Amino acid sequence: MKKRIFFVAFAFMIMNIQTVFSQQKTANISFFETTHDFGSIKEADGNVTCVFEFNNTGNQPLILSNVKASCGCTTPEWTKEPIAPGAKGSIKATYNPARRPGQFNKSITVTSNSENPTTVLFIKGDVIPVSTTPTTPEDEFKQALGELKLKSTHIAFNQMFNSDIKTEEVDVFNPTDKPLKITFENFPPHFSLKAIPEVLAAGAKGKIVATYDATKKNDWGYVVDRVRIFLNDDKTSNYRIAVSARIEEKFDEASKAVAPKAVFDSKDFTFGTIKQGESASHDFVLKNEGKSNLIIRKTKASCGCTAIAPENNVIAPGESTKIKTTFNSAGKKGVQNKTITVITNDPENTTIILNVKGEVTVPEGQQPSPAQVH
Repeated sequence: MKKRIFFVAFAFMIMNIQTVFSQQKTANISFFETTHDFGSIKEADGNVTCVFEFNNTGNQPLILSNVKASCGCTTPEWTKEPIAPGAKGSIKATYNPARRPGQFNKSITVTSNSENPTTVLFIKGDVIPVSTTPTTPEDEFKQALGELKLKSTHIAFNQMFNSDIKTEEVDVFNPTDKPLKITFENFPPHFSLKAIPEVLAAGAKGKIVATYDATKKNDWGYVVDRVRIFLNDDKTSNYRIAVSARIEEKFDEASKAVAPKAVFDSKDFTFGTIKQGESASHDFVLKNEGKSNLIIRKTKASCGCTAIAPENNVIAPGESTKIKTTFNSAGKKGVQNKTITVITNDPENTTIILNVKGEVTVPEGQQPSPAQVH
């Protein structure tokens, strides 16, 4: 009987020791609230802020390793130093309602060394916009080509791979009291434009749809085309709409494994100070430190004043080439900052920017031409 009582007492003591040991090694975060409702707030009043307070109810210092909002509209600030057992900490959440009318519900994820390492907090509310006056078509369509109003006169394909075919559109509006027929001059083979509908009724909205085929462009980097647009078949007008794309090369995993690697000796050429009319030259040295041929797809200067000429467009592994660069200061004065864009088949460096900079002085007594560009 005595042995049985001894073993029961011993087991109870071990359980207590384990519980105490566990408690001694654990921090624990306990929030007073995990959701804050801002209610109705006015966009015009700007940012709103709330504070989530918490206690460390554990027996070890509590450390918040990360606090991340679900949206850039919410900015969190939090206690960075360790919070001792029994002490308090806080997380301040600031919400920016600018251009975000209506209801919102955002989350903030808190990561710590707590027994429960992840806690999600929520903020919500309803943003009353600056003006409740309904927008008119004139408010929406700020651009004009003759009598036609558009949200933009530029259709942009921001990123395209050389194998892509994509479609983008821009909204249009006829503010007149008569129909407008929308047609286009012959466009290049790599894109097409179509007005839907082609004849836009008085006071009606429509759209211009652009389809871009990068496989037919045979170009790289930022490219732009401008096409004439005609209203009611009036060919005397000179209205134009721009269509641009940023075309990049698409690489698969197999090609990346044996890819070339473009390495410049320097990406900056500073020519110091030269007199107007003088030229400054430099050779940018490009080496291929990769495993296959490096191909220079395209080189383009930001200004016609800068001439560029690669010695070779195909560089074998381990080999180098020079890109001869000459800046002509004719018609220039003051500080100059020009760039050269080099597009290659290196998956990690498809677009490389080189810089040409310096200062051009005008000799004393020489009057600068009115056409000079700074």
